[in-house]
Amino acid sequence: MTSQILFLIPRVPITNPIIHNAGRGNTSPCPCNMRLATVDLITSECGLGSRGGVSWSSFRDPLTGLKKGSQGLWVVRAVSVPGSADGDSEAKVTTDSGSLVRGLQLTGMFGLWYLLNIYFNIFNKQVLRVYPFPSTLTAFQFGCGSLMVLLMWGFNLHPRPKITRSQFAAIVPLAVAHAMGNLLTNVSLGKVAVSFTHTIKAMEPFFTVLLSALFLAERPSIWVVASLVPIVAGVALVSFTEASFNWIGFCSAMASNLTNQSRNVLSKKFMVNKEEAIDNVNLFSVITLICFVLLLPAAFLIDGVKFTPTYLQSAGNQGVNVRELCVRALLSGLCFHTYQQVSYMILEMVSAVTHSVGNCLKRVVVIVSSVIFFQTPISPLNSFGTALALAGVFLYSRAKQLKHNVKAA
Repeated sequence: MTSQILFLIPRVPITNPIIHNAGRGNTSPCPCNMRLATVDLITSECGLGSRGGVSWSSFRDPLTGLKKGSQGLWVVRAVSVPGSADGDSEAKVTTDSGSLVRGLQLTGMFGLWYLLNIYFNIFNKQVLRVYPFPSTLTAFQFGCGSLMVLLMWGFNLHPRPKITRSQFAAIVPLAVAHAMGNLLTNVSLGKVAVSFTHTIKAMEPFFTVLLSALFLAERPSIWVVASLVPIVAGVALVSFTEASFNWIGFCSAMASNLTNQSRNVLSKKFMVNKEEAIDNVNLFSVITLICFVLLLPAAFLIDGVKFTPTYLQSAGNQGVNVRELCVRALLSGLCFHTYQQVSYMILEMVSAVTHSVGNCLKRVVVIVSSVIFFQTPISPLNSFGTALALAGVFLYSRAKQLKHNVKAA
C-alpha cells in the first residue's frame, strides 16, 4: 500500500529528512529515494505502512497550516489510508483468487478421479472376461500400487511415514477389510455387468448406518433412515430386472459393501488418536502394501499359479492376444491405485459429506459410461431402479450434511 505525501520544497538541497513514526516516538531516515529538487511543489509516493500517521515536522506554520521541518522543508502530514479502502479490497481480491485456484484444482481432481475410475472399470472388465481369476488380478493390481508407493517414497514425492506399533496394529484390520472389499468387487465384476455391480454398491449407506448403530452406538436421524428407503427399493428393482443377474455376482457385491463399510467403521473406532494420526496419502499407501502382502499368498491358494503361458494363451483364444491382455491388466492396476490415491487426496481437501456426494456422482458416471461402452442392454424399469437408488444415495449425503450442520449449530 502507498500513501501520497506532498512536499513544499525550497530550492535548496535536502539532506537528511527524518520520519517520525506516530505512536512509537522513534525516528528513522526516510525509506524513499530522495533527490535534489529544483521545483517548488512535487508529489512523491512513499512505501509506508498503514499503521499510524507519519510526519516529517516539528512546528506548524501559522499562515498555511503546514508543518515545517528542521531543514526548511514544508511538508504535509502523511495520513495512513484506512484498511477498508485498499487493504480490504486487496485482501478480497487475494481471497477470491485463492478460492478460484482452489475451485479449479478441486474440479480437476474430481474430473481425474472420475476418468481414472471409468478406465479402471473398462480395463478390469475386459481382463476378467477372458481371464476369470479375480484373486490373481486383484493381487496384481495391488502389486502395481505397491510399486507406485515405493517409487513415490523413493523419489521423495511424498514424505515417508514413521509407523509405530500401535498405528500398525490399527491399520492392519483396515487393510484386511480393504483387501476383501476389492477382491469381492472384482469377483462381482467378473460375473455380472459393471452397471449392475455399481448399482448394488449404492447400498453402502445402508451398511454404514447398520454397522455404525451396532458397533458405534450411533443413532441415525429420521432423514437418514428415510433416505435409505429409495436406495433399497432401487437396488431391489434393478436386481429383479437385470439381464445379467447372477447370484455369485450379486452376493459378492453385497459382501463388498459390508467389508468396505466395516473398514470405515473400524477407522472411526480405532484411528481416534489425533497425535498418532498419519495423512490420508500415507495411510492409503501403507494399506496398499499390506493388502499386497495379504493377497499374494491368497491368490495362490484360491486360483493357483495362473500366470503360465498356457493360461495366458487360453485368454488369447477368446479374442484377446497375450500382449493386449498384459497391457490391459497393467493399465487396470495403474488406474486402480491412482484413482484411489486421488480419492484420498480429495478427502484431505473437502469434508466427508462433500466427498460422499462426489462419490455418488462418480457412480453415476461409471454406470452410464459402462452401459455405453459395453452396450449393456437395460430396460426402462431397470433404468428407473438405478436412478432411484442413486437418488437415495444423494439424499443420504444431504441428510448427513443436515445432521452435521445441526450438531455444529
